[in-house]
Amino acid sequence: MSSIVCHPIIKNGIATDARIKKQRPPPLVVARPRDLIQEACERLVLSDQQLRRIMVLMEKSMEQGLSGKKAAVKMLPTYVDAVPNGTEKGDFLALDLGGTNFRVLHIKLEGKETKMTGKIFRVPESIMRGTGEALFDHIADCMAKFMEENNLKDATKLPLGFTFSFPCEQDGLTRGKLVTWTKGFKASGVEGSDVVTLLRDACHRRKDIDIDVVALLNDTVGTLMACAFQENTCQIGVIVGTGTNACYMERLDRIPKLAGYVDEHNVTPEEMIINTEWGAFGDDGALSFLRTKWDDAVDRESINPGQHLYEKMISGMYMGECARVVLEDLAKQGLLFGGHSDAISTPHCFPTKFVSEIDSDLLEDDDRTFQKTYQILEDIGVEMITANDCANVAYVCSLISTRAAHLTAAGIAMLLNRINKKHVTVGVDGSVYRFHPTYPTLLDAKIAELIVGDIEYKLMLSEDGSGRGAALVAAVATRLKEEKLAAAATASER
Repeated sequence: MSSIVCHPIIKNGIATDARIKKQRPPPLVVARPRDLIQEACERLVLSDQQLRRIMVLMEKSMEQGLSGKKAAVKMLPTYVDAVPNGTEKGDFLALDLGGTNFRVLHIKLEGKETKMTGKIFRVPESIMRGTGEALFDHIADCMAKFMEENNLKDATKLPLGFTFSFPCEQDGLTRGKLVTWTKGFKASGVEGSDVVTLLRDACHRRKDIDIDVVALLNDTVGTLMACAFQENTCQIGVIVGTGTNACYMERLDRIPKLAGYVDEHNVTPEEMIINTEWGAFGDDGALSFLRTKWDDAVDRESINPGQHLYEKMISGMYMGECARVVLEDLAKQGLLFGGHSDAISTPHCFPTKFVSEIDSDLLEDDDRTFQKTYQILEDIGVEMITANDCANVAYVCSLISTRAAHLTAAGIAMLLNRINKKHVTVGVDGSVYRFHPTYPTLLDAKIAELIVGDIEYKLMLSEDGSGRGAALVAAVATRLKEEKLAAAATASER
């Protein structure tokens, strides 16, 4: 079974991890340019007052979304209304389609024990851009090969969880229409159609595999479920990687747009996981009070100007570019690189991995030699690099990554306050959380400062939410179906 990385419990606002660093690094080199750089970058440092204002505004946008009103934060019902309770058992499949590769997995559950096998398949570009029928026939063909290789072809009606990481409108656990293709897919006849029906039809055309698609989900829900399998207190799932998103367990009586909802067994659940799509927070202007000219520049040059503004201040797709435009501006002001800005002016020449490596330099280099920082600047073509330049570049990178962690912390703290349960686990995944050297600690410490009351929480690294999580959603859906059918049978006998 995969190991789980947990961060320490935070109680009464006090972090128990002594390694937590100060939130804003002190000036490393005493020099006049540093004073000017600190002054120029002041807007990148967010106060707790600003973060609490973000929390209020985000919750307001969420409540608009839950009410069915036009809102930046969409608050999409997932129709997943329970987490694993440890009694799930049996064989389950997961299909994870989110890019040019897709995975098929088989998971065998027995209490807290899991055995998982999987295989990665490619989607050729000709199929990505062909017909929808050809795409789903290709997926079904790969599933059939996987099932044959794993002696599953004779298994009857294996329950399958389908992670489909494209924009979907769901109106049931097994119903979801593709809104629009992204990530280079253009298969015809799929937009506006139910992707579960397309998958089932492709399997039926083959007549040699017998599956039961019992759940459609996105990777954020899978992140929550994968952690909930280990910790039943998991109520929030967060991804901070190339993009960012969060989901959480909401009481049904606080979802006005689902008033009167009953499931296929005529049961009204008490709770449901809501997919917030919080990356779009601020698209209605709610973040204008703290966005900078550098955020505007990154947004203007992005593929979707004016959209996903919160995500553009946080996620791995944009963090490096945010740092680059700040460094370019400071160079043009004569505060870096002797005023030479040409090398740093090339868009996307400073990826997010550079921010992580430079922040590692800041963390690990007690002598402040900044060897990694110097090498990175030299590699992108900066000339005449001074020790002051390296220190100031490291300072800017730390501000960008700290701001990203604190913005994420505001969202998570708001959800913790809203859920208001004594013990809550937050499942987290994504490349920024996994690989940035200080991000998890910064996130943890700031959440602790923003939550209210006596909430105890812990952050847990999720293991394979889009794969393992999908199979777990299928397992929970199967368990609930059996329980509800048994309850209905008992009621009819009375």
